[in-house]
Amino acid sequence: MKLIVIVFVVLILASLGSALYFLVTGQSGSSRMLKALALRVGFSLTLFLLLMAAYYLGFIPARIT
Repeated sequence: MKLIVIVFVVLILASLGSALYFLVTGQSGSSRMLKALALRVGFSLTLFLLLMAAYYLGFIPARIT
């Protein structure tokens, strides 16, 4: 489970970095930047849903201290 979270965080950061690159360079930036940011939102939402499903299915235990 940790590996999946790490992979998604790397994908989110890579998408954010590419959006920043398209913003700075300005080479047809608006459409490519928009696609990169939409991809980042998709990755973030997928990661959130996977974490919620993992908690619900018991892969992530609830800690009561």
